Formats: sequence, C-alpha cells, structure tokens
Amino acid sequence: MNKSKIRINTIFTVPALTAFVLIIAVFSYQNCNADVSLPALFKNNAVLQRGIKVPVWGTADPGERVTVSIKSQKATTVADTEGNWMVWLNPMDAGGPFDMKVSGNNEITVTNILIGDVWLCSGQSNMQWPVNLSMNASQEIQEADYPEIRLFTVSNKVADKPEKNVRGRWVVSAKNTVGSFSAVGYFFGRELYKELKVPIGLIHSSWGGTPIEVWTSREILESNSSFRQFITRWDRALENYNKARERYEQRLLEWETEAETARQAGEPVPPRPGAPAALQNFQQQPSCLFNGMIAPLIPYAIKGVIWYQGESNAGEARKYQKLFPAMIQDWRNRWGQGDFPFLFVQLANFMKEQTRPSEGGWAELREAQLLTFLSVPGTGMAVTIDIGDANDIHPKNKQEVGRRLALAALGVAYDKKIIYSGPIYDTMTIEGNKIRLRFKHTGSGLVSKDGEKLKGFAIAGEDRKFVWANAQIDGNTVFVWSDEIPDPVAVRYGWANNPVCNLYNKEGLPASPFRTDTK
Repeated sequence: MNKSKIRINTIFTVPALTAFVLIIAVFSYQNCNADVSLPALFKNNAVLQRGIKVPVWGTADPGERVTVSIKSQKATTVADTEGNWMVWLNPMDAGGPFDMKVSGNNEITVTNILIGDVWLCSGQSNMQWPVNLSMNASQEIQEADYPEIRLFTVSNKVADKPEKNVRGRWVVSAKNTVGSFSAVGYFFGRELYKELKVPIGLIHSSWGGTPIEVWTSREILESNSSFRQFITRWDRALENYNKARERYEQRLLEWETEAETARQAGEPVPPRPGAPAALQNFQQQPSCLFNGMIAPLIPYAIKGVIWYQGESNAGEARKYQKLFPAMIQDWRNRWGQGDFPFLFVQLANFMKEQTRPSEGGWAELREAQLLTFLSVPGTGMAVTIDIGDANDIHPKNKQEVGRRLALAALGVAYDKKIIYSGPIYDTMTIEGNKIRLRFKHTGSGLVSKDGEKLKGFAIAGEDRKFVWANAQIDGNTVFVWSDEIPDPVAVRYGWANNPVCNLYNKEGLPASPFRTDTK
C-alpha cells in the first residue's frame, strides 16, 4: 500500500515538476529579454514629419537588433548598453495611412500613421484653453471631423531632470475628441490643413499660469547671470523646505514616543507637531516643464512651434527680452533641425482701458515679443491687440488667433507670397513739429480700420511726457503731431495694457503696438 502511494505520487509529481521548470524558464527568458518598446509619440494615429529625415527611437535589450519598416524602407540598428536605440527614416512625401513595424525579440505594429506636417503647440493657459470653452464651441465641435488632422495632448508633468517619455496618445480630430484639445492649436492646424491639403499633426504641451523660465532648460538659465537668479531663488526655497521637513520628521518621531508614554500613564497626549507649509506651485520650478513636457519630445521631427505665453511674465519685460530668444535658440539646437519656424502670439489687450498715455507691464512685454520677432530669424508674430477681452485674460475668440498664426506659418514656414503680418514700425524722422513713421508689412496700404481718425498715438518732447496725438496716414507712412509738443522726439502707439488703436493694413491685420523710445 505504501509503495502504491509512493508510485502514484511519483507519477503525478514528474509532470508537475516539468511544468514548474518550464514556467521558471519562460519567466527567466522574459526577464532577460526585454520587449522592444516605443515612446507614446510613436503609437497608432501618429503623424510623421514629411520632407526630412525622421528619427524613431525606443528601448530594448542591450545589444538587441531592432528593425523599423514603413512603406518601402527599412532601417536597422542595435540597442546600446543601456537598451536605448534610434534609427533614421529617409524623407517621405505626405500621404497615408501606413503601418510601421518595429521588430526585435518581439514585433510592434503601429497603425494608421500619416505623413504630413507636425507642429508643437506650447505655452500657458491661452494655449491650453480648450475648444469647448471657446467662441461658437458647439458648432466648431460638430464640424471637427477631419480624419487627416491628428491631436496629441501631453499630460502635465513636473520633473527636476529631463524625462524620456510623456503620457498621451494620438487621436483623430472628430466631434468626440476635439472639445478638450487646445483651441489655438486646433484652429491653427485646421487653417493649415484647408490651405495645404496635407495631414497635420498637433502636439499640445502647455500648462496654465506658468512663466517662461519653467519652459527653459537649466543649462540656459545657468549660462547667464541675469537668468541664474531664478535657479538660485528656487534652490534656496527647496533647501529651506527640505530642512524644515527633516526637522518635522525628527520632531514627529519624538512626539510619537511622548504620546505613547502619555497614553500609558493616562495623561493627555501632547499636540501633534504641524507639518511645514508645502512648497507651493511646483510647476513654477525653473526648467521643470522643459524637463517633463518638452525634453521627452526631442528629437521627434516637427515642422515648427507655435507659442502663446507671456501673461505670467508681464512686468518682467527686460528679462523676457533676453530669455525668450535664448529659449527659442536652445529648443532649435536641441532638436537639431536648424532654425525651424517658431511662431508666437503677442499678448492681447486686457484690463481697463487707459484714458491717458501711461506705462503698462503688458505693453512692455508686447515690446519684448516684438523685438524677438524683429531679431530672431525664422519667427512670426500674431498681433492680437484687437481681439482681447478687458474683463477676461482668456479671450474666447481663439479662431482668429489660430488664423493669424496660420498666416504667419504660410509666410514664414511655407514661403507663400502673402501678407501675413500687420504693420510693424520701422523708422522715424522729425519734420518740423511732426514725426513721420515708416512701417514694414504695410501690404496693400495703411488704413484706419473703422474709417475714423487714427487712435492710440501719443507724442512727447525731450521731457518724455506723452500726450495724445493727432495722426494721419500719408501713403505707407503716418504723420504724428500735437499742438502741445512743438519739438517732438518720440512717439508711442497702442502703449497700454488695453489700448484703443485702429491702424491696420488693407489686408485687415492690426499694427503691432510700439514705441520709438525703446529703452
């Protein structure tokens, strides 16, 4: 009887042991052979940039051979010692949909890929503002079925070091997907699609209420003494917080001992020590959004960038004037695509209208943006001084913002022979008691939008005390004068947080605010 039991146990134990060994072997194999993987950008419904070499990257086992194939081309590489790999696809024409296969120890098939133009949409809340909260939202959403426009929203992420991936997914533009997407980004992309008839990919990466320094790499902030203060200030706050946290944790341990002693003695438990105030607004940390929401996108091939930001830097125009061009150049350098087009929105009119000439933080920030447009090659600026809202920092007319950015794109990025900007101040000459202003981007000619006399001009003598001025169009120039100022030296236009101004070109684009006495 005992032998039978032993025999029966042996009969059933051998296959069980074999299965166990196989399970262990498979488990060990899986742990030793990591699957080839792709970052979120290379997933179903993606758009790849046409006309230039396209990098595709991911992770695998160190030394693993990885092959990427799409259309008629194939590229192979070997993962490095850390498991990272990258291949470069040759330039492709617009088209699709296509499948892309990535194979190593396993195989991934990415479906419904289009080849077209990819634009990164970044900035703060006016870029983040969604379609479903914009003007005519219901109608816009109902008409949003564009199978060749693809949308990717980067999830908000703060990081103290550059990340390698983002959370997000590509979706096809449709009535059930577009509502939560960036309105400026969507309307911009829609205008381009209607004009170019090629697939458009929009990568939206923005966060409301954020200053420019959080979108700028730490290397750039550390490279200039005037920028370095942002890092120093934050690092000091973080150091103080960490010290306070350590003191709190030590005091908490002591309190737990004291509390237990009191309980055992039947005495009142002493008050629990309070935690230190949390370090607020981690999204204000220098470089944190560059690290978490821009760096992981590099070097995904793009056509260019649209940018809507600056409200959080109003009052810091001098800093912005230096940092904005530096950030643009840094992004371009890191992408390695040369001076790709970088288009941005000049701050809209906002707050109470000013009844007399005066200074304004928003006016100075607009000037910093204007100077960037004038000094940095490959940039375009959408002037929005006429479509803001005095009572709302988030004006709802995002359609016109997108349209003006698209005009800038057609002129700057696509070399279309169009008028894509309103009048931009160029030079001045003093002629007796008048100042003559000359402009670029006058298009078919200068006009007063409403047919009334020109508004928004102020003039001053040597004392720089500005008064409202008369202004008259003379060809592609404007004469400015005031009987109060017999010897004028400087003119300002639209120089207020919310100016009343009406100089346009005949193409219907507003002149940028400016001053001739830039400091």
